[in-house]
Amino acid sequence: MKKSLLILGLAVTLFSCNKNEGGATEFKTAYVNTQKLMDDSEALKDLNSRSNVKGEELKRELNDEYQKLKLDYAKAQDEAPRRGAQWVQAKAQEFQEREQKLSMMQDGMMRQLQEEFAPQRDSIVEEMRSYIKDYGKKNGYDYIYGTGDAANVLYAKDSYEITEEILKAVNAKFKGENPDAVKTEDKATEEKAETTEKEEAAK
Repeated sequence: MKKSLLILGLAVTLFSCNKNEGGATEFKTAYVNTQKLMDDSEALKDLNSRSNVKGEELKRELNDEYQKLKLDYAKAQDEAPRRGAQWVQAKAQEFQEREQKLSMMQDGMMRQLQEEFAPQRDSIVEEMRSYIKDYGKKNGYDYIYGTGDAANVLYAKDSYEITEEILKAVNAKFKGENPDAVKTEDKATEEKAETTEKEEAAK
C-alpha cells in the first residue's frame, strides 16, 4: 500500500511540475472501473457460465456416489444385529475408506475446474489489459488508471472515466465485431446529443 501511494505521489508531483513549467505540458488521463469491467465482460460471463455448468455436472456425479454410500450404510445398519461384531468392524472400515475416496474425488473435481478454467480466465484478463494499453496509445492518453479491488486511484473526476467505452469495445471484440466501429458509433451519438443540446439552448 505504501509503495502504491509513493508511486502515485511521484506521478502527481511530476504532473504538477510539468504543468507549472510554462503551462505547456498537461497529461491526458482516464480511469477504468476494473470491477465493473470484470463483472460485465461478456467473455468472462460466458466463461463463468461454462464453469458453472461443468461444476454442476461434477456435483451431480459426486452426489450420486454419496447417495449410494448412504443407502449402503442404512442397509448395513439393518443387517448389523444379525452379522456379529467382526462383520460390523469390517463394514465400518469399508465405509471409512469409501468416505475418504469421495473426499479425494471432491478435491480432484475442484482441481479439475481450476486447471481447466483458470488459464482461460487469465487469458481473457490479459487480453483486456492489452486492449486497454492499445486503446491508450491510439487515443493519446498519458495514463489510464484502474479502480476496483486493487485500486490505484484515490480520486478522479467522473468525466475521466472510460469504463463504458472499454467495456463496449471488449464485448464487441468477444462477439467478433469491430471495437473501433463501436467507438465511432458512440462518438457520433455524443456529437448528435451535443448538437441537440446546443439547438435547444439556442431556442
